[in-house]
Amino acid sequence: MAEFETTTDSTGSRQSRNVLLNSFRCSIVLKGLFAMFESITGATLFFVPGRLLNGIALRVGTLDLSRNRHDWVNMHLRHMAAGVTGTGRHFAAAYLLSHGLVKVVLVIELLRNRLWAYPLMIAVLGAFVAYQSYRFALTHSIAMAALTVFDLAVITLTALEYREQLELRKTSN
Repeated sequence: MAEFETTTDSTGSRQSRNVLLNSFRCSIVLKGLFAMFESITGATLFFVPGRLLNGIALRVGTLDLSRNRHDWVNMHLRHMAAGVTGTGRHFAAAYLLSHGLVKVVLVIELLRNRLWAYPLMIAVLGAFVAYQSYRFALTHSIAMAALTVFDLAVITLTALEYREQLELRKTSN
């Protein structure tokens, strides 16, 4: 992994640079971990039979201590199990796998400090934010809203880090 440079004029400027860099790295690592989870989930939906996934989801639901069929966890597991069949399953698998793999590659390249990956990550996340906003308007999902806010934060940090990397490369040449 390439090392990021931190040359600045003053101690305060160096500290703010380190905070930005650490925030950027942390957000990218979190994005990468989530992207790996998405990729694994997408691959699972592609390759594991729907009947088996349904059975697992329903069994996990029966482990709930409340034993109440109308419990929030049970209701969502049953809803999820119903959604992993047919064309919905194939769409979810393709979406999660492609979404995850694209982000895994971009995260790796950002951590390797590849300059071309910064604007591409911003563009890709921007497209995902647009889609997630559309989905939020339909579903009002708190999870979708949280993911969108996190993606916006990652876009901001990536843009700031990209600008910093351009300046560092300009002054080193």
